[in-house]
Amino acid sequence: MKKIFAVLLSLTLIIAVFAGCSAKSGGTKVRVASKDFTENEIVAEVYALALEDAGIEVERVMDVGSSVIHTSLTSNEIDLYPEYTGTGLISILNLDPITDPDEVYNTVKEEYEKQFKVTWLNYSAANDGQGLVIRTETAEKYGIKTISDMQKYATELRFASQGEFDERADGIPALEATYGKLKWKSSKVYDNSLKYEVLANDEADVSPAYTTEGRLTEEQFTLLEDDKQVWPPYNLAPVVRDEVLEAHPEIAEALNKVSAAFTTENITALNAKVDIDGEEYTDVAREFYESIK
Repeated sequence: MKKIFAVLLSLTLIIAVFAGCSAKSGGTKVRVASKDFTENEIVAEVYALALEDAGIEVERVMDVGSSVIHTSLTSNEIDLYPEYTGTGLISILNLDPITDPDEVYNTVKEEYEKQFKVTWLNYSAANDGQGLVIRTETAEKYGIKTISDMQKYATELRFASQGEFDERADGIPALEATYGKLKWKSSKVYDNSLKYEVLANDEADVSPAYTTEGRLTEEQFTLLEDDKQVWPPYNLAPVVRDEVLEAHPEIAEALNKVSAAFTTENITALNAKVDIDGEEYTDVAREFYESIK
């Protein structure tokens, strides 16, 4: 009887030890997700590499649809992913645009905690926001550097519209409310995927763009400065479920270090390596991570 009791006691102690280890480690892998476009895949992969370096087991859940990824986070299907402050403010919280980056960040941080039990870690300088791209040749011809400059010469410029941009509240209406009427020389609708070819072929001069698109690294294109800040910032930051952060507090230090390394310029260059040079996003992410370790 004593032997049986001793065996049972030993088994109990072993189970307790393993249970303690499981609780300490969180018991499961941390699920790092990305949205379904190049930039988000690269950033999510860098997050995953940083967490693995911190001793955290990671499961990668890539290419989640942008329209469902927030719901996936709040329904415990994923644990963290790269998000944009402007997206959180406008698309998730349905709040009015704010132009100050710190104010946008503080607003989404507070509201996500209240509403979703989700933490925004530090935001990076990388801003993937709305913008306008102009042919460099055209910009140099008229001395155009800012959207204010562009508005003055609109009657000389051919606009490559994307249809909905003409009507969207944050499109032409917002531009005209801030910068004045845009009386283009001509305006024609093109598919978004064709805009850089249209500009390169001298079929148009100006088009809507996002500020970290890889082709902006080409000298023939120039991103105009939004000098009156009509568009809110879309700074990149990790969003993490509180429960996961409590189980793995080391996540914050690892990912905040990564965020400090991202800029609009280097994110644009990383996108170009994938979208223009044809490199794999995993290789690009690893090369970048190794450079900031």
